[in-house]
Amino acid sequence: MAKKILAYFFAAILILNGVMHVVKPEAYAAMIPSFIPEIVANILAAIAEIVIGVMLIIPRYRRLGGLGFALLMVAFLPIHIWDLVRDDPAIGSFMGAVIRLIIQFGLIWAGWWIWKDNSDQK
Repeated sequence: MAKKILAYFFAAILILNGVMHVVKPEAYAAMIPSFIPEIVANILAAIAEIVIGVMLIIPRYRRLGGLGFALLMVAFLPIHIWDLVRDDPAIGSFMGAVIRLIIQFGLIWAGWWIWKDNSDQK
């Protein structure tokens, strides 16, 4: 039951963030490295987040959604490391960037936990 609740929680966050990447892309601009076109980053992030969010809701695809979530968080990891070493972190402060990086590892673990065993998610 805990995995199901966690999956729904992450699904809501992912779907909301996916929509916001389209509705308010400027909110994510500071986190996108200058060598990546903002429109491309926002569209790809929106698609990935919405698809994975929906997968986390549907019991048949929840386990795959957990793996997708973990992999998405791994894909975002370099951005958070990059933010940590910037002179002016997008997250606001060096300590904020440290905390965000620690949380990122927790999110990776949570996605893996949802993926690793699907027995209580039906």
